[in-house]
Amino acid sequence: MVGDRSPSEGHEGVPAPGGSGATLSLTVLGCDGSWTGPGGAGSGYLVRSGGSSLLMEAGPGTFARLQDHIDPASIDGIFISHHHPDHWADLHPLATHAHYALGRQGIPIYAPAGLGRAARLDASPAFDWHEVTDGGAARVGDLELAFHRTDHSFETLAARIDAGAHALGYSADTGPAWSLTALGTGLHLALCEATYTIEHEGTAGHMSGRQAGEQGRDAAAERLVITHRWPTVDASAVASEAEAAFGGPVEQAVIGKEFVL
Repeated sequence: MVGDRSPSEGHEGVPAPGGSGATLSLTVLGCDGSWTGPGGAGSGYLVRSGGSSLLMEAGPGTFARLQDHIDPASIDGIFISHHHPDHWADLHPLATHAHYALGRQGIPIYAPAGLGRAARLDASPAFDWHEVTDGGAARVGDLELAFHRTDHSFETLAARIDAGAHALGYSADTGPAWSLTALGTGLHLALCEATYTIEHEGTAGHMSGRQAGEQGRDAAAERLVITHRWPTVDASAVASEAEAAFGGPVEQAVIGKEFVL
């Protein structure tokens, strides 16, 4: 089941995350690609299962959005896919808040090698850095993560997240030379970048709506959610391309929207 709701409401009879009936949920904190549009935010997603909470990406503007949905003190871990700051800039306010407001140290953070140093946060007591790479894995409470390198500059890691019988796939940033099929079978929801439309293909290390739709179809994902759109690209055009290639309905990431599996 996929839908949007407030953090405290149920969805079609399903209790809010943390209740016995909810298995895995994804809340969009930001979804603009490469830069933020008016009122937008960079890449950022809150993944929850039972009592476990993972912040997946921390792009500019996402820390403020995070506080609309959860107390930052309850975050169990953070995953950052790569070195581009549109995916990690809000680690700075998160670290400052952890130090001055929470008195918290050692939040586990999983990221490619050197990101802590690049962000100048490698010495921050707020974080306990764990380097992950292609083929690696991690566990954050009830969430099992497996990482796969994508077709993007720097080392960029896609992630498969399993919780109970449900699986979420996240493409991170990638060009079409990488495939969602690398995340394995049985994806109940695939969150895939669709940065622009067909006419932009090959101009940057990203994918069009058409290519994202093909990725979701080839991976046999039950549901496809597209994200990371450039704010200056027409959202409906990207979605139309993705649906035509996917062969079914495609949803778009929108700030505040929650998908419950």
